[in-house]
Amino acid sequence: MKARIFRPAKTAMQSGKGNTRLWLLEFEADAAKRPDPLMGWAGGASTQSQVRLKFDSCDAAIAYADKHGLAYEVLPDQPRALKLQSYADNFR
Repeated sequence: MKARIFRPAKTAMQSGKGNTRLWLLEFEADAAKRPDPLMGWAGGASTQSQVRLKFDSCDAAIAYADKHGLAYEVLPDQPRALKLQSYADNFR
């Protein structure tokens, strides 16, 4: 079973950096999702794809993966592109 360790980006609804300080460990799906014949919802047989573990640091997430024998991939942080402008720039 393979896992991804990464720091999530902020959502479009956030103006600050909330919930971006924690590191997440997510398991990759071992099979593609398929539609349920009764309801039509997408789902799979693996419940591990629903698990998201939160850690305070990348080292803690790596230590957890090593302790439990998980193959993992650490994804680097995406650089933030800041667009600094003032309110007066809207009227130029």
